[in-house]
Formats: sequence, C-alpha cells, structure tokens
Amino acid sequence: MELIDSFILGLIQGLTEFLPISSSGHLVLGEALLGDSLDKSITFEVVVHFGTLCSIVIYYRKKLADILTSLWQLVKSPSQAKEQYVNDDNVKLSAFILLSMIPAVIVGLTLKDQIENIFLNPVMVSFMLLLTGTILYITRFRMDFPNKIGYGNAIGIGLAQAFAILPGISRSGSTISLGLYLGVKREEVANFSFLMVIPVIAGAMLFEVKDMIELGIPFNDVLGLLVGFLAAFISGYFALKYLIIMLQNKGIHPFAWYCWAVGLIGLYYFW
Repeated sequence: MELIDSFILGLIQGLTEFLPISSSGHLVLGEALLGDSLDKSITFEVVVHFGTLCSIVIYYRKKLADILTSLWQLVKSPSQAKEQYVNDDNVKLSAFILLSMIPAVIVGLTLKDQIENIFLNPVMVSFMLLLTGTILYITRFRMDFPNKIGYGNAIGIGLAQAFAILPGISRSGSTISLGLYLGVKREEVANFSFLMVIPVIAGAMLFEVKDMIELGIPFNDVLGLLVGFLAAFISGYFALKYLIIMLQNKGIHPFAWYCWAVGLIGLYYFW
C-alpha cells in the first residue's frame, strides 16, 4: 500500500470512527474510490483500529483510571460488593457497559460475515448512510433530557450498537441517537457510547490479531502501518473531542446533512 493511501485510510478511520457518519461505510467508499487494486491487509485494519482505540483510551484516561480503581476495590472486597454497587457510580457504569456489550457480541459472533457479504458494497453503503442521516436528524425533535443511564436504556443502546454492524450505519450515531430518544442527558449518553465501545473494539482486534500473526508483517509495510496508525490516532482524538463539544452545544443532527450528501453522491457515482 502506498503511503498516501495509508494516510488517507487512517485519516478516514480516525475521523469517522467517532463522528456519527460511519467509519465502515466511509472505508468501503474510500476503497472503492481508490480502486479495486488497493491492497488493504488485515494487518492494516488491526493497526488503524488500534490507533482509534488508543485515542479513546487517552481521551478518557482519567475516567478509565477511576473505573479500574473501583473494580479493583470490588475484587479486593467482594463481601462489600452490594454496598459498593449502591455507592459507587463507576461500578454501576461497569455493569451497564457489560450489559450493553451482549447484543454486539452475539451479532458479531453469529452474523457478522453474512451481513458483510450482503451489505459490503458501495451502493448498499450509500443507502445505509441515508438511513444514518435520518436517524441523526430525528434527534433534533427531542428537547428535554431528564434521564440517566440505567439497565433498560443500557441494553437498548447495546442493541443500537449491534445494529451498527451494517456498513454505513454509524455506531456512535445510532447509540447516541437512541440515548437521546430515551431522554438520557447528552454528555452522559456520549460518554457511555464511547466507553462501551472500548471492549468491543479491543475484542474485535483480538480476532484480527490472530490472522495477522499467521500472515506475518512484511518489513516493507512497517512505514505505511505507522503512517496509518498515527493518522487514525491523531484524527480520532480530535474528532472525539469535537463531537463531545458539538453534542453539548447543538446536538448531532447537523451531521445528518453530511450523511445524506455522501449517500446521494455514492448512489450517483456507484449505481
């Protein structure tokens, strides 16, 4: 893979992993535009996903440290688990994250290959981007957000995350949008959406790492992989930071116009 291709695909991955515009959809369209001969290996996929994983871990480093500290206290004193659950919001959050992962794990282990075989083409991705735009736009009609994350909306947001296995459906867009529909506070649902994806990305990477180890890493590809990693890491960090700020001030419905535009252009170009 050429360095410019590595940079472009890493940049696309970083920007679209967290902005509600579908990273998988943009990668499909980006690869189609760059040409069918583009050699994007499983190793490159692992590296750019690791870049976005690092960006979210760095952004939430303080919150993650608090969660790990609370969980360590839980491990050290299991007899006080009930009391700690009642008094420690980090333990509750961990339980909600674990619950939200269940739908994505089930779908990922059973239907991922079948879904990608059906939907992994530019035309279908363009239709899914139009749907993502509609999902985002409807959030503008929700004006009050009185609720907090609980068991019910955690599993609902988890179902939205599983739905986003469809290329062109934004994971952050669908999970945040559902949280807003349910009346969860904007910042809280955004933070939950991004924290809950950490174990999902990490788990998906573990499956890919196995294939990567079997294939090996050619020495000539190291520089391209580094470029892809840095592009995904840096762009992902700032995309995440920008989205949190925008969500607090305006919401996420303005991204609907972008999704609609890209979806329509995709249909025109690839149909």
